[in-house]
Amino acid sequence: MKAAEGIRVDEVSMAYGSSKILDGVSLSIGKGSVITMVGPNGCGKTTLLKIINNLLKPDRGRVFVEGREVNSMPAHRLARIMGYVPQGHKISFPFKVRDVVITGRMPYIPAFSSPKREDLEKTEQALVLTGISGLADQSYTQISGGERQLVMIARAMAQQPSVLLLDEPTSYLDFKNQILTLKMIKEISRSRKVTVIMTLHDPNHALMFSDEVVLLRKLNGSRAGNVIAFGPPHEAITPKNIQAAYGVEVEIAEVTGRKLLLPL
Repeated sequence: MKAAEGIRVDEVSMAYGSSKILDGVSLSIGKGSVITMVGPNGCGKTTLLKIINNLLKPDRGRVFVEGREVNSMPAHRLARIMGYVPQGHKISFPFKVRDVVITGRMPYIPAFSSPKREDLEKTEQALVLTGISGLADQSYTQISGGERQLVMIARAMAQQPSVLLLDEPTSYLDFKNQILTLKMIKEISRSRKVTVIMTLHDPNHALMFSDEVVLLRKLNGSRAGNVIAFGPPHEAITPKNIQAAYGVEVEIAEVTGRKLLLPL
């Protein structure tokens, strides 16, 4: 692997029954970068994220992180490298926010042991990093959806990961909280040198907050290969590529120095 490479995906393919979801996906992702995967529903974004985190086993292909194949690593060891925030997360019991975040320290706490001082310190640091230290003693079930998303990101950061995986981190958030959350994610990547791989629905958000974009399409019987483009946002997200991925016509306009997609 190249020195600056953090994650390598080699020829990954995956099917659910007779439906092929991923076909020969290969990616080389540099350390400390923000990578966004975008594409229509069913194109395999979530599946690929779970394969990278070793939550799903591909039918073919391999994934490496920091030079090691993920399926050869013990779960607790991988959890010290990768933090994962799934799209759907539900905690029914009225745990305090601090108690939810400290569960991110589980890869470091031996079985049947209590958190140590370092675990408590890393928990507090994660609360501060995500701007929710003021919520620490509140019940998780009583805070807003946007605040819950920040709690899940804080829990992942308590793991001290070098890689942060987020599946639709802006789902169910209003416009303001979408932008604030994406700004925070990018700042975490910059300040902590964390590699971020996230899935998003809105290509405009990918244009604004990504170092590189993976644009995927949904497979059908007449086409092979999911990846339409992988590169800097302005190169990956073009009218031609969006048409190929989504089947819609768009143009790119520049507003106050930023490029935005506009439907035709």
